[in-house]
Amino acid sequence: MIPEEKDNLYDAVVVGGGPAGLTAALYLARARYRVVVVEKERFGGQIAITDEVVNYPGVMRASGAELTDTMRRQAESFGAEFMLAEVTSLELVGDVKLVKTSKGDLACLSVLLATGASPRRLGFPGEEEFRGRGVAYCATCDGEFFEGKEVFVVGGGFAAAEESVFLTRYAKHVTVLVRGDDFSCAPAAAEEAKANPKIDVLYNTQVVEAGGDSALRYLRYRNSKTGEEREYRATAGETFGVFVFAGYVPATELARGMASMDERGYILTDDSKMTSANGLFAAGDVCAKGLRQVATAVGEAAQAATDMERYIKDAQERTGLVPKAPLARPQAAVASLASDAEGGKGARVAQNAGAPSSNDGDAEGAFADALFTSDMIAQLEAVFARMERPMVLQLALDDRPVSAELKRYADELAGLTDKLSVEAVEGSQLEGLAPDELPCVRVCDARGEWSGLAFHGVPGGHEFTSFVLGLYNASGPGQPIDEADRAAARGVSEDIDIKVLVSLSCTMCPDTVLAAQRIASLNGRVTAQAYDVAHFPQLKDAYGAMSVPCTVIRHADGRERVSFGRKNISQMLGELGK
Repeated sequence: MIPEEKDNLYDAVVVGGGPAGLTAALYLARARYRVVVVEKERFGGQIAITDEVVNYPGVMRASGAELTDTMRRQAESFGAEFMLAEVTSLELVGDVKLVKTSKGDLACLSVLLATGASPRRLGFPGEEEFRGRGVAYCATCDGEFFEGKEVFVVGGGFAAAEESVFLTRYAKHVTVLVRGDDFSCAPAAAEEAKANPKIDVLYNTQVVEAGGDSALRYLRYRNSKTGEEREYRATAGETFGVFVFAGYVPATELARGMASMDERGYILTDDSKMTSANGLFAAGDVCAKGLRQVATAVGEAAQAATDMERYIKDAQERTGLVPKAPLARPQAAVASLASDAEGGKGARVAQNAGAPSSNDGDAEGAFADALFTSDMIAQLEAVFARMERPMVLQLALDDRPVSAELKRYADELAGLTDKLSVEAVEGSQLEGLAPDELPCVRVCDARGEWSGLAFHGVPGGHEFTSFVLGLYNASGPGQPIDEADRAAARGVSEDIDIKVLVSLSCTMCPDTVLAAQRIASLNGRVTAQAYDVAHFPQLKDAYGAMSVPCTVIRHADGRERVSFGRKNISQMLGELGK
């Protein structure tokens, strides 16, 4: 296949936006090759949900989201392009390859597969049924739901050892079920878990069944050597947690039948990181290797990109096809919320802004310092400059300290621009707002008419960016959106309320909130409301939510659908149609 215009041709398409994909994009773009990274969910990959990274060389301490956001911005500064879409298939025959996506086809001279791996489901009875209602896979996102409760961790690798220690911040007690005679990770990695007084480790033990009613109530597990079977049963009216850290499954479906794989499904490559399919390279956790860490993914991607440069140069000389060179941009121009507003990426910047305490403690102490730094203000001003219409932050408050936090947050934000004003009202004065839904900030137009966007609590932490981009979407022109999704959003013909239960520490929640908000900004029949579950525990009980994001879709006829996990706009639209 030869593209009609070289403007539509890429030197390389990178499939997957984790550390490997971002590193390869950086190297290729810096070498003046045109490259696009295609990611179906969010840039950053699995490491983006990690609360703390301390073993990446040169970085003393950072969250996974912070680390990969920096990688993305660095690649973008050299001219790498980014697309949120799902790759559906690859056509690798001939000099020009074709990458088919949910948003159109991409022609290129080479492809890098950096799709990583996803958490492995064990398949024990009750695992799927209670996912999000007691069974979880992310300690950072869901640990706080198990405050003072019993927690079981299933797995014997590095993740199980590390996350069991993290969970002791919340859990009353943690029991680790290890299938083998010992942890399979390095002894030093398991030492802290073994020594922790709040952790018991049971070896040669596997889950038999998890069960309950509307929530998880019991867990049965068996010692594989003695055959002894035990059961843990929560006290009446209580629940508990089961966190599964049992390794990963490589995302290699796109390469099946094209590239050689080992017996576990991981892709095999040669010394140049090329697979057995000509022009298809692979790097990161999708590959067969002994160690799966950010450092190894980055190193492999650097090697792959360097060898891809030679392959691409030969292909250009052979075909006479030379894609246009990337346009490098100063890093300052891509490090801002304004860049994300234009590009629809929703990156996590300034994520600690206005972060409230997790309880109703002293509001004054939570905000001893200014909420927004000078760098954050510069980014915000760039977004405000693009807002087409002034908006009103309508506050419904009660007498709790969290309402005082919200009032200060809104006042300081509005004080940065003439595009925002604040109106505080009694909660009972707002139609459709119950007393137990306070405090709340509704985004309204200049006449006070609700846009359909609201946040209950204080939109700090990881929800800061989604809230600011929500303002941008409500005021226009809004983030770019696929035309098919735009038409589907505008075509919703019934009144629908979308509630998204979030945690300010969850890196997966903002994407789901942004998806709901973007739909609501395009259709007045849809409302999108986010709730910080730290301040609305009754919602956890009402919907049996033990994981975030939890999306509740209520139709005009009273039907409700509850689902868990990150959702992009297309996926959210699919949920609305169910």
